[in-house]
Amino acid sequence: MAAMNDGDRSFFDPLVLARLSNLYLRARCVVEGLMSGIHRSRSKGFSVEFEEHREYSPGDEIRRIDWKALGKFDRYFIKETEDETNLRAYLLLDASASMDYGSNGITKFEYGSILTASLAYLILRQQDAAGVVTFSNRIESFIPPKAKRGYVFEILRDLEARRPSGETDAGKILQEIAGKMKRRGLVILVSDLLDDAEKILKALRLFRFNGNDVIVFHIMDSAEMELPFDGNILFEDMEQVDLKVTADPQTIRKVYRGVVEEFIDHLRKECHSNSIDYQLLSTSTPLDRALVSYLSWRG
Repeated sequence: MAAMNDGDRSFFDPLVLARLSNLYLRARCVVEGLMSGIHRSRSKGFSVEFEEHREYSPGDEIRRIDWKALGKFDRYFIKETEDETNLRAYLLLDASASMDYGSNGITKFEYGSILTASLAYLILRQQDAAGVVTFSNRIESFIPPKAKRGYVFEILRDLEARRPSGETDAGKILQEIAGKMKRRGLVILVSDLLDDAEKILKALRLFRFNGNDVIVFHIMDSAEMELPFDGNILFEDMEQVDLKVTADPQTIRKVYRGVVEEFIDHLRKECHSNSIDYQLLSTSTPLDRALVSYLSWRG
């Protein structure tokens, strides 16, 4: 991608985006900023054309030719219908209480919502179908994938109304979602994955067994990875409020970091061995990294 100046980078800064008034503006800033950077570059690695049509091929019905497009471009185009969309994407956003944690001005849920909204905006702009599921230990909302004009606003309204709450049971819920999917597509999971890793991996394998492609965006706060605190600290579980532990971070920091790294490495290796695209993102990671990962996969 072409080099970007500091003003361009603000398109992707999570803290800058969080200050914008609504989710539509945040998603639009991310996607338009990314597309602007790609169009300025000479890179050919991404699918960045957003035609509403596909070029006519022998065998297509003549009655489906878009004659207005012929007059404009002097080429024959067929306008795609919703059923002929190239991709059906299911965006699964973790809305459990643990996602409400944030140590640097933005919570994991806010970051995940911006990421999910940006991906939905991008996917729909590419004339593919996008749908969103939010979940905790139950399915909170289910918006089925569609590729119709203006559908992004229905998705964004639901995301803006959602607040993280409830305990996590990601493994069970992901298996439930897999059973509800009637057509194969792309599954994008946005979660902190703070649950039984084996149950989550079992569900992800089920998606793959059913013929879906899978991308996992593992969202963590930097404090969760580093444990940077000093002095005796009272740690409270965000999902089980009666679970509290007092500890000295300096005493346990080395062991804690080792456990976190082992957890992340296990998830990464198991995803890789099952042809699942795994991306670890801290809430300070610029949003373009995740979208470039998606575009690379799409390309």
